Amino acid sequence: MLSIRSGTANDVPLLKTFFEEFATFERLSSVVSEEQLRQDGFGARPKFRVLIAEIDALPAGYALFFDCYSSLRGHGIFLEDLFVRPAFRGKRVGRALLANVARITEDANGFGIMFNVLDWNTRAIEFYRRIGATFLDDWKTVCLTQGALHDLASEA
Repeated sequence: MLSIRSGTANDVPLLKTFFEEFATFERLSSVVSEEQLRQDGFGARPKFRVLIAEIDALPAGYALFFDCYSSLRGHGIFLEDLFVRPAFRGKRVGRALLANVARITEDANGFGIMFNVLDWNTRAIEFYRRIGATFLDDWKTVCLTQGALHDLASEA
């Protein structure tokens, strides 16, 4: 049986494992520590929320998200990760996780859910198209990190 629940501080080791599996899938690396996860997700001022999917009490996947704000649309949710372990794909786990994030967004009167998908991840792109997502092809994701971030911050 599929169930979706909110993550807790007790899930930090599982989340770390999930993040490493997700990073491997996306051909990236994960550098966040368990301590940082505990503080950022379950400390006094949480920076993210997480839902965990389980099938027959086995961890099947997760959705990590946080509040965002658009000057044009107002409050929304940014979905950072939607990940389903390979053994559980095709069992509607991703759809159930995303449906729960949609419910949270609607309950908060949010305008929608924003997220990114890698251009080579055709399964995910097809999934998002099937559920009616709008692709913002004229927008480019931009990220300022590491040296460039430091250099610019030093000007302040």
